[in-house]
Amino acid sequence: MRRFEFVADRPVLNFVATVAERGSTDDEKLRTGADLAAWVRQSGIVDGPLTVTPDQLDHAKAVREALFGLISALIDGSVPAPRERSLVNAAARLPGPTLALTAAGTVQRRGDLAAVLAALARDCLALHDSPDARALRWCADARCTRPFVDRSRGRRRRWCGMKGCGDRAKAASYRQRRRTADHPQ
Repeated sequence: MRRFEFVADRPVLNFVATVAERGSTDDEKLRTGADLAAWVRQSGIVDGPLTVTPDQLDHAKAVREALFGLISALIDGSVPAPRERSLVNAAARLPGPTLALTAAGTVQRRGDLAAVLAALARDCLALHDSPDARALRWCADARCTRPFVDRSRGRRRRWCGMKGCGDRAKAASYRQRRRTADHPQ
């Protein structure tokens, strides 16, 4: 089973990151319906297994790209494309996951793929209307295109996460310092 990273502070940011290195390798993480079902299960938005048809996968990817467009516009200070806005608004209008308390006292989240997409669309819209909107950033790693919410003190966080992007940057900086120390000019 494919494992996904959930390093962003919001579900919508984790979902748009299912395409890595946008504009270069465009590493698609949701190649099959089973991949999308695994992402949903790992995200915790709904419990239980989902079956995803090829048409549903295509629709989910279209919604994901619209979500990415809205988030990009928010970070970059531009106006979102009308088609993207329309697609996200349509997804947000659908019923989201339902919560139920089980006899064992645990909360169960139920819903189909449309409910998951509704929850992600609502998270995107809520992000536009929250203090997090001003803290949205792009990862500073040149290969990474992941947006993240910078909640650090001083708002100086540079990477989407220390595992991966931050580690690579620190290792590169260390190697550069060692080369400079070993071969002074």
